Amino acid sequence: MNNPLRQIVDSFQRYQQLPSFCINNTFYTYGDLSKHIKGIQNQILESNPPANSNIGVMTFNDIETYASILAILFSGHSFVPINPEHPAERNEAIFEQGEISLLCTSETIHKDVSSKLSGVKVLNTKNLKFSDGEFLFQVKENDLAYILFTSGSTGIPKGVPLKVSNLNAFLSSFFKMGYQLNEKDRFLQMFDLTFDLSIMSYLAPLCVGACVYTIPLTGFKYMHVYSVMEEHRLTFTLMVPSILTHLRQYFDEIKLDELKYSLFCGEALYEDITLEWAKCVPNAVIENVYGPTEATIFCSRYVINRQGPNKNLNGILSIGKAMDGVVLMVLNDQNQQAAINEKGELCIAGAQVTPGYWKNEEKNKEAFFLHEGTRFYKTGDLCYTDESGDIFYSGRVDFQVKIQGFRVELGEIEFHARYFLKSVAAVAVAVQNDLNAWQINLFVESDQIQKDALMEHLKAHLPAYMIPSAIIPVPIFPLNTNGKVDRKQLLLTLNKTNIS
Repeated sequence: MNNPLRQIVDSFQRYQQLPSFCINNTFYTYGDLSKHIKGIQNQILESNPPANSNIGVMTFNDIETYASILAILFSGHSFVPINPEHPAERNEAIFEQGEISLLCTSETIHKDVSSKLSGVKVLNTKNLKFSDGEFLFQVKENDLAYILFTSGSTGIPKGVPLKVSNLNAFLSSFFKMGYQLNEKDRFLQMFDLTFDLSIMSYLAPLCVGACVYTIPLTGFKYMHVYSVMEEHRLTFTLMVPSILTHLRQYFDEIKLDELKYSLFCGEALYEDITLEWAKCVPNAVIENVYGPTEATIFCSRYVINRQGPNKNLNGILSIGKAMDGVVLMVLNDQNQQAAINEKGELCIAGAQVTPGYWKNEEKNKEAFFLHEGTRFYKTGDLCYTDESGDIFYSGRVDFQVKIQGFRVELGEIEFHARYFLKSVAAVAVAVQNDLNAWQINLFVESDQIQKDALMEHLKAHLPAYMIPSAIIPVPIFPLNTNGKVDRKQLLLTLNKTNIS
């Protein structure tokens, strides 16, 4: 696709009567969605924002929210998704940094949030006046498409702006990977709309006239995912690996024959549980895809061999090779391209890479650099490349810690724990003790574990400096809004354990 966003407009013209979204078991046709987009665009035009404005969208699980995103994008502005459940102070920082003076919302905003919105004009998108005619499409390649605010190490969210050209580059590369998709397909959208994986989950299906199936915002996310996949016989899913851990107890009951593609992204994907999942989706191509927000959704993929073996490091599947138009390079400690099998920081170049953090020159100087005339982004991910060019993820650079002077990769500890526990989820976290020395705590997702036996197993396979100081059972690992294991909440669990 030369211009995937233009292809979405073509879908509206070709598939007026077909479903575009299924939200809470209610279907909305492309014609319905088009009317909503047009109505919201009329509201935006009446508000007369400056050209190329950043317009906020309060994210709810309804057609108005998705229509607002498309209305803003197609009007030549950039959308900034804002989760109303996030702390008011955080959202206030996003409004301020993003210079947002216009906000689309389909629900009444909580008073804690609304009190922070001085100077922001609010457009209520729930009760629209629909008008005839097609919506506007004023999209230019060099315009910003959206800004996502991710957590910052200073406690202040940092903005990641992506251009229309970045988004088109991703969608073009996505469809070049050979997925056989059309207007009969049914896509899962399981992500918080402030998480960039959501963008693929609703834009890619719209490019081909397919239907997007969202999940409710309340309750157990993994059960909603399973219910929607089964009830609506979905054909394409992108999920975070943590979902598999929660669904595992139901694997014997799950049989999703119509699923064609099962993609995973956002966390390390383990081979053992993936091959178990393969039995639940007998006709699906299973892929591990990888990419940071700064490189537009994802930028590499590895196709899993159902019969095995698969390339892995400590049980974590390879992230494969770069997508079309992307350059991946591993940089060693000497700031040179690493040799084969030499570990270093993964860096990304190409048309999908952000122009830079939003009004944050200090962070831009840290994260971007030129190598032989090409601009690269440092991911912070520790990786290496094998002889055939496949890339292996070894953890975060900042997850590497020194214990007693030795460099420790926490993923190796997790691998041996999972092996002993027969693939029960385990997360190793480095913390500083009362003497300001680093120690390792191992969290295990179970309320019944044999700590002594596990410790003996680890001692038999790991050097003394890598042995955890504590093993903490947690019945169910907390997940953040994106479905990933919430390490901060695990640390709070540790604090409560210490207090008690």
